[in-house]
Amino acid sequence: NQRVKDLKPSGIRKFFDIVSEMKGAISLGVGEPDFITPWHIRNAAIRSVQRGYTQYTGNRGIPKLRELISRYLFERFSVSYPADNVIVTVGASEGIDLVLRAICEVGDDILVPEPSYVSYFPCVHLSGANAVPVKCVRENGFIVTPEMLESSITPRTKAIILPYPNNPTGGIMTKEQLEAIVPVIVKHDLLVISDEIYACLAYDGRTFTSFASLSADAKERTILVNGVSKAYAMTGWRIGYACANDVIAKVMANYVS
Repeated sequence: NQRVKDLKPSGIRKFFDIVSEMKGAISLGVGEPDFITPWHIRNAAIRSVQRGYTQYTGNRGIPKLRELISRYLFERFSVSYPADNVIVTVGASEGIDLVLRAICEVGDDILVPEPSYVSYFPCVHLSGANAVPVKCVRENGFIVTPEMLESSITPRTKAIILPYPNNPTGGIMTKEQLEAIVPVIVKHDLLVISDEIYACLAYDGRTFTSFASLSADAKERTILVNGVSKAYAMTGWRIGYACANDVIAKVMANYVS
């Protein structure tokens, strides 16, 4: 497949390979919490295996898990998605890949703030779309502004990835800053892929706001992606989820079948 052949090797994975063979290496990476999965979670997983919970689930994931994710999002972030609109994924990374494959046509443009997570560009490329960088700068905290959006949008623009809190810059958009870009997104009929995997890592008095919580217009256009890797030190468990409106959630569920 020519799209796969065109991909460049991941720099992150290259360093992982080096570290795996280097004794005494100290990781300074931000993607791995500095504590391991809490005991009660590990024990619960062991008990589940012992009780034989090892079989296939439905395409969208275990119903009880989806119900708990729905409740968690509402209680923690004031975002309301019914369980039927929640898709459990193999980590947040598969969630992003799934969303892009579900919404993109060949030739679409997907806006990607830079600097940001290195997998966005390859995932957009594999979906057949074009990744269009939105250059963010230190002077304004590496956020996306309405002016930056307007200057990046073309008739081919389908969506923007909003990766805040951001890896690697640490940038985070306030509620007011997010509200400022809603009119631009509505005006150009864009979708928003809100990668919220670092939602619980807001420090120094800053507060995370989910884009989907801003208004009915914002929520209808948002595909929310999150998971348990960062907040609960469960990176190797590969448990994520994606939430969307009725139409997009149904398409994503069909895709993973």
